[in-house]
Order: sequence, then structure tokens, then C-alpha cells
Amino acid sequence: MWGEQPIRTMFDQPPPTQYNVLSLGAGVQSSALALMAAHGEITPMPDFAIFSDVGAEPQRVYDWLDWLETQLPFPVYRVSKGDLTHDSLLVHERRDGSGERVNNLIPAFGLLPDGTKTAAIGRKCTADYKIKPLNKRTKEICGVLRGQKDVTVTMWIGISLDEIQRMKVSREKWSQNRWPLIERRLTRGACHEWMKRNGYPEPPRSACYYCPFHSDKEWRRLRDEDPLEWRLAVEFDKLLRMTHRDHNKRLNMSVYLHNSCKPLGEVDLDSDEDRGQQTWDFQAECEGMCGV
Repeated sequence: MWGEQPIRTMFDQPPPTQYNVLSLGAGVQSSALALMAAHGEITPMPDFAIFSDVGAEPQRVYDWLDWLETQLPFPVYRVSKGDLTHDSLLVHERRDGSGERVNNLIPAFGLLPDGTKTAAIGRKCTADYKIKPLNKRTKEICGVLRGQKDVTVTMWIGISLDEIQRMKVSREKWSQNRWPLIERRLTRGACHEWMKRNGYPEPPRSACYYCPFHSDKEWRRLRDEDPLEWRLAVEFDKLLRMTHRDHNKRLNMSVYLHNSCKPLGEVDLDSDEDRGQQTWDFQAECEGMCGV
């Protein structure tokens, strides 16, 4: 992942650039990072933050973001490629005229006719609905030129020490990634403690309410604490399966949000098997941008 760079460079602040931009997911880590910057504990002050809205966060996340914006001395821009929920169910005609198709935008799990379960079958949501809109707005604001190879932007990402495996170098020649929480050896728990110590309320968990990477613990939390989003997730699971069945026959499998390949509303979420597990499968989140 890191090429010829020594591992110690993971913990070092990169060289300064003209612009500093905070990728704001409105979860625990990026919220703590934004407020630490507002306190002057992490410098330089970001020029702005960007929240990429896929349209599927629980309402408490949007409410939290509304409040958080009032606490920050730098602007927060909200960007969106579109409604991920709507687009995941959108039916298209195949270009060759051979029928219909549905885009595999989210990492749903598949069940083949012989009962074989597959790995997640789609993975465009983070790259297309989070990273691309963020980069587009950043380039507009920072005046990044087409084909530019000079690094003029440092992108702050709120990955914490306990999720170090999610760190990825920037794919853009004009930007470099920075992980200030890693530099300070801060874990997710330490971010919680910092928020509490400074008199801030506890941030909500940030993730699409129907994300297939939820563990049973997170599905259970959604069911018990966010009943509206739970009902929406159960309904979306049904609609996703019906849409692929009726309009994506080439796929030749049934798709599910839960990795058991059972309808979400029928899954036993109250077993003790996953007690103590993390609430999100960060290992599977390939871009290192979700849930922070």
C-alpha cells in the first residue's frame, strides 16, 4: 500500500500546501477533528470542509451536521451526486437493446439459484457518491487546473489509530491525504473522550442506514434506536431484491442487504455471537471514507 515509503511516514504531518480541506463525514472522528481544528489544537485551520451527501444518512446525522456547522470557524460545503437510494433502484435499458439492467451501486450480497452465497456484488457508492463529488468541489474552490500535477491541496481524513488499516494514499496528483488523528495517536474512543471533556454532545454514527457492511450489532442499534430508518432499510431490502429480479435477469441471483442472504426483517439480530464486535466492517470499506 505504501510503496517504498517507510511505515513511520504514516504518523508524520505531510509538507504544507496552499489549501487544507477537511473531508467531513459528520461521524465521531471527523466531527472531533473539525472541532479540534476549531480549538486550534490541530493546525493549520482548514480552509473549508466538505460533506458528501448520498441522501441515506439517518436523520440524526443531518441534525448533528446542522449543529456542527454553527460551531466551526470555517465553512462547510454540502455536495451530492444524487440520491443513492433512488439510483440503486433505477432501471436502465441496455445499450445493445437486449433488455433492462439495474446498476450495482451498493455492496449487496447475492444468493445463487443453487444456494451459494456470493461476496458483495457492487461497490460504487463511496467512489461515485462520496469521493468524486468531494474532489469536484475541492478542485472548483481551490482552482485546480486540468492535468495539474503540483500538490496544492491537503485532504484531512478522520481515520483514527484503531482503524489504521483504512489509510490510503491519494489517487489525485494534485492532492495529498493527511490523517491528523493518526498523527496524534488518537483512537475513536479518545475522540469520544475529547468531545466529552470539552463539553460537546456525543456525535451520532455516520453511515447509510441500509449499508450492507453493518454488523448485526449495528443493525440491532438501528432497529432499536432509529425505528424509522430501520423500517426504511427493511423496505429498501425488499425493493432492491424485487428490482433486480424483475429488471436485471442477467445477474441470475437474489440480492440482500444482510450477509446471511435472508430478508432483513427476518434476520435474528438478537444472538450473542456478535457481542463486542465493532459496529462497522471497516476492513470491507475499501476507500477509507465512510463512517468517520
